[in-house]
Amino acid sequence: MALINPEAIRTQFDNFSRLPALRQVGLMVGLAASVALGVAIVLWSQQPTYSLLYGNLSAKDSGQVLEALDKAGIHYRVSPTSGAIMVPATDVYRARIKLATEGLPKGTTSGFAMFDKAQGPFGASQFMETVRYNQALEQELERSIASLDSVQSARVHLALPKQSVFIQDSPKPSASVLLNLYPGRDLSSAQVAGVVHLVASSVPGLSPENVTVVNQHGDLLTRSGQNGPEAAGSALSAAQYALTQRLDRLYAKRIREILAPIVGSNGVRAQVTTNLNYSLINTTSETYDPKSQVIRSEQTDDLVKRGAPSGGVPGALTNQPPPAGVPANQSANNPAGAGTSTTGQAEATKAGPLGPILETRKQATRNFEIDRKIQHIQQAPGAINRMSVAVVVNYQEKKAKDGKVTEEPLSAQEMANITNLVKEAVGFNAGRGDTVNVINAPFRASPAAAVAPAGPPIWEQAWFWNLLKQAAGGLAVLFLIFGVLRPVLRSLSHAPAAALSGAAAGAGAVEAGAVGGDTEGVGEDRVTLSGEGGGSAYDQQLAAARSLAQSDPKRVAQVVKGWLGDE
Repeated sequence: MALINPEAIRTQFDNFSRLPALRQVGLMVGLAASVALGVAIVLWSQQPTYSLLYGNLSAKDSGQVLEALDKAGIHYRVSPTSGAIMVPATDVYRARIKLATEGLPKGTTSGFAMFDKAQGPFGASQFMETVRYNQALEQELERSIASLDSVQSARVHLALPKQSVFIQDSPKPSASVLLNLYPGRDLSSAQVAGVVHLVASSVPGLSPENVTVVNQHGDLLTRSGQNGPEAAGSALSAAQYALTQRLDRLYAKRIREILAPIVGSNGVRAQVTTNLNYSLINTTSETYDPKSQVIRSEQTDDLVKRGAPSGGVPGALTNQPPPAGVPANQSANNPAGAGTSTTGQAEATKAGPLGPILETRKQATRNFEIDRKIQHIQQAPGAINRMSVAVVVNYQEKKAKDGKVTEEPLSAQEMANITNLVKEAVGFNAGRGDTVNVINAPFRASPAAAVAPAGPPIWEQAWFWNLLKQAAGGLAVLFLIFGVLRPVLRSLSHAPAAALSGAAAGAGAVEAGAVGGDTEGVGEDRVTLSGEGGGSAYDQQLAAARSLAQSDPKRVAQVVKGWLGDE
């Protein structure tokens, strides 16, 4: 069966040519409009949904953004009224990330570049020069502060009073900084101090104490005396608190990791509290070891005195009594006494030409060095004074013979083993007063997990509108095909009804329809879509049909069956 029936096309063309000129023009315009509308609907349904990327950008920033989008191969549209840049909804976040990596948009701050503009033929006044200088300085500071990772934008306001010739009467400048941070980010105290010093160092005579920094929520980020000892103390306290928290989390993590293979990752809860000593202690000790004596220096003096003993002439010296501690038989001239005179003479005889030894003396001086140790000890802050550990272990699930799962407590031996593991994991030291408490208790059924926040409704998602557009376009095209084009073509396939002169012409038409099996000879379409027939033509056709039905009902029945088969 051929897809295109030449006979039907010829019939439609003949029927179209018989129509009045005005109706032909209207039919052609309607067909052309229907085809154009169908094509437009198809193209519209295939186009993606565009969403706003950036709005209210300067001409310079818009040009840079469009250039970056062209390089990235992202389609875009620019609103002719507002200048907003729109991209496909599925590429919005990809485009923003791509632009963010290139630092776009950069903003409209010009800084000291404003002085490159023409100042007019007569220049500018001193007041305008001062205002422009202050504005340029503020914009440069804003650009520098906005380069921080957590800062999205910044505003700087400088209060620079006019200097006086008297130094005592000169007011101090001040500054205010407004930071617009990225969502979910925050600045540490060190970063805030860095912003304060950045501003203070950029303005002559500006003290860091006169710089105020706030965020977009109005929270004051600076405090009075932030650069003095109070600030150092607060910073140290924050660091100490952070160190304590980090140690607590570290020990708790150790406990969970070592007990997870035994009781499961969800069967243990651990909390550790450490008491750290942040006192800075310097100790100096000096110790001596008496057992380690070393001779450092030694001096020996030997004295030998020779000569004949002097009897002496009786006089004052010989008649004096011997001094204290000297025996009575000795004197100053005869130290050896009378009883030793013979012996002295004998020794003198043996002494030789130098005479006898009258006196012998030995003297030795020794200096000993004792081992000495001097220690200077500085204890680092952060030593653990005491540690408290609390661990809760869940009951263990056990499967009975009948397949029923029950929870049973751990045995005493298992609890003892777990306690020992916990002590070893945290470095338990009973000498410093550490405590470890491990208990076994059933965990209550955790409440139902919080329902994750639902995403945007389905009708607010980009894919839904794309699908809806395609479906609407398809339905519109189907309506044009089956609701407009098909009825028009069907009407053209029927010849316009001419005034029948008699029942014979109607009978010939019915017979031709019955023989050829074509039901298009007589029908409702032919009657209603006749070319110029009015009420008289309809009456004539109706009379002809009635006469045919009366004369040959079998043929009429065949024609009706053919109509039903076509339908």
